[in-house]
Amino acid sequence: MSAGYDGGHKRQKEVILMAGFHDIIGHDDIIRHLKNAIETGKVSHSYIFTGEPGSGKKLLAGTFAAALQCESGESEPCMTCDSCKKVIGKNHPDIITVTHEKPGSISIDEVREQVVHDVDIKPYCSPYKIYIIPDAEMMTVQAQNALLKTIEEPPEYAVIMLLTSNVDALLPTIQSRCVRLDLKVVDDNLVKKYLMERLHVPDYQAEIDASFAQGSIGKAQEAATSEEFSKMTENALKILKYVNTMQTYELTDVLRALSDEKQHISDYLDIFQFWFRDVLMFKATREIDNLVFKQEINYIKEQASQRSYENLEKILEALEKTKVRLRANVNFELALELLFLTIRES
Repeated sequence: MSAGYDGGHKRQKEVILMAGFHDIIGHDDIIRHLKNAIETGKVSHSYIFTGEPGSGKKLLAGTFAAALQCESGESEPCMTCDSCKKVIGKNHPDIITVTHEKPGSISIDEVREQVVHDVDIKPYCSPYKIYIIPDAEMMTVQAQNALLKTIEEPPEYAVIMLLTSNVDALLPTIQSRCVRLDLKVVDDNLVKKYLMERLHVPDYQAEIDASFAQGSIGKAQEAATSEEFSKMTENALKILKYVNTMQTYELTDVLRALSDEKQHISDYLDIFQFWFRDVLMFKATREIDNLVFKQEINYIKEQASQRSYENLEKILEALEKTKVRLRANVNFELALELLFLTIRES
């Protein structure tokens, strides 16, 4: 269950919103910078928003775009003027989100058609013409070179926002001409508070989702609202609680089931990691407050008394090794068998 990604579909006037800056969790420095640019009229022609998937790049860029076009002239979008209504209705003619047909690649033709050949047409009804390019790291080198000319000599009304989770994939010549905004991870407590207050997620579930999200609001939101994720958590916990008492045939069934869920294995491994960190934390402190899986305290207590510090450290190391092995495309079944061998050596 990865944080939400866009497929490449032909819908040019798509805008990602709607929130005011005051609704965004974290990223205070970036918000201050963007609001200041609007208030002082010192808006750059090109920005790079860089951060992990789900960190809020689209939300920040979309809110900035809405605020720039807002008829109120304030640094927050008012949500009520014609421009803001068009943003909310996802049909603002002067905020263009670049899309792509081929998964994993933005071609030179797509950049030419949607940006380079379009940018000379003046805004229809706004002070700016704004181009948002999600997954900008997917632009081919040719596409980036085509865009570079526009970034170097933009019309006065043009603002280009590149969103990326891999800034190093952008040409140095593009990077050097853009204002770079690095999105940091959001504190777990802020993520948890957001899930509980805005999405009404129960306390214990918000704790799990926030830990799993590792500072990404998008990932936390998806975890909190995805039935698939809650089934996966339930499944992972069942394995973790009974792993040491399973018969060999039961363990074989578990390995087979995990093989069927290959695409989610890194999420399973994250959950396993949180569990054994909880066991280690409880063994060391006897405190419940900082545990992710507080509601499973009886099982955590039991494992903390059965497992040695050395064994828990070994398991956490084995989990890291398994992630590395799977990234290196080592045999999937073998990697998991080795992991479970270590887990079962209590």
